[in-house]
Amino acid sequence: MYIGHIEVEPGVRLHVQDLGEGEPVVLLPGFGMAHETWDGTVQRLTAAGYRAICVDPRGHGLSDRPLSGYDVPRLAQDVAAVLDALGIASATIVGWSFSGQVGFQLAATAPERVRQLVLVCSNAVRTTRSEEFPFGLPASSLLPTLLEGELNGRMTSRREGIANAFASPPDPHLLEWLTTLSMRMPSWAGAAVCVALMETDLVAHVPRVRQPVLQLIGADDKIFSLKGARWLNERLHDATLVPLEGCGHYPMLERPDVFFDALHKFLSRTVHRPAEQVTSG
Repeated sequence: MYIGHIEVEPGVRLHVQDLGEGEPVVLLPGFGMAHETWDGTVQRLTAAGYRAICVDPRGHGLSDRPLSGYDVPRLAQDVAAVLDALGIASATIVGWSFSGQVGFQLAATAPERVRQLVLVCSNAVRTTRSEEFPFGLPASSLLPTLLEGELNGRMTSRREGIANAFASPPDPHLLEWLTTLSMRMPSWAGAAVCVALMETDLVAHVPRVRQPVLQLIGADDKIFSLKGARWLNERLHDATLVPLEGCGHYPMLERPDVFFDALHKFLSRTVHRPAEQVTSG
């Protein structure tokens, strides 16, 4: 068991919660969220014989909040640095929402570190519309509003964003708790992550991701498109798409049993099979 901080570059430490024994499963939270949102998943994973490792990305949760380093490649390097510090050669990476992009980047550029990838409510390659990825709205129509909210109305913007992402209105206590978690992320980190979320383009990485991929997405997710998830599914080497009915952007909280059953089924099928030889080229 380990709960503490790991330095990923000079002066930047990430909060890491490492519990259980067995095959390692790394859980990365969505925008503004932290390790606490994985509480129920950690309980189930460790009971099922897995090692559950929750990492708060820089700027999130109990991790350090530097002024820079919020681009997707740097965040993927941070995850690799955590694996190095824990002595883990490769692991299952579970990336929720924005962290799906981080997990996808790591799977494409350091495939030896990612045994398999789970994308939770994430289209991974893009959040916004492009010529190649015709889903969602253009970044130019979304980013100014997001930045205005982060810099001049962070509490209201975060709270409304969280509430609107559920399939049905969340319990007020749950909304208050999630907003409190989100407010740990300061405005400079939030603004930088918004830019990364809206402008990152990983479409060119699709052929490089050869690992087994599980795509779990809420059928009523208002943040990431089910159509976009299907687009990605058709282009990946080995991908399974599981839409979660009656679920929005918070499946581990909205439908925890259904969410974990799908995750566990995937892990049980893939985690003990011989790793495929993959390259980054």
